[in-house]
Amino acid sequence: MPDFEYRKSSYSNDAAECVEIATNIPATVAIRDSKAPTNRPIRLRPTTWAKFRASVTDNHMCATRPPSMTSL
Repeated sequence: MPDFEYRKSSYSNDAAECVEIATNIPATVAIRDSKAPTNRPIRLRPTTWAKFRASVTDNHMCATRPPSMTSL
């Protein structure tokens, strides 16, 4: 299997904690903590990642209420 090619958010800076994602493997999206890059990443199907991103960008997730697991 090829190596994941991770990238940080454009909102990240050197002092902030951030997650990194890799989308270069067609069947997997890998997510890791930038502070612990040697830890095992979380792996998702691309469709699951797309639903999560849509939920966040459409403002369906709110800090005052937990997200419904069925909406992801």
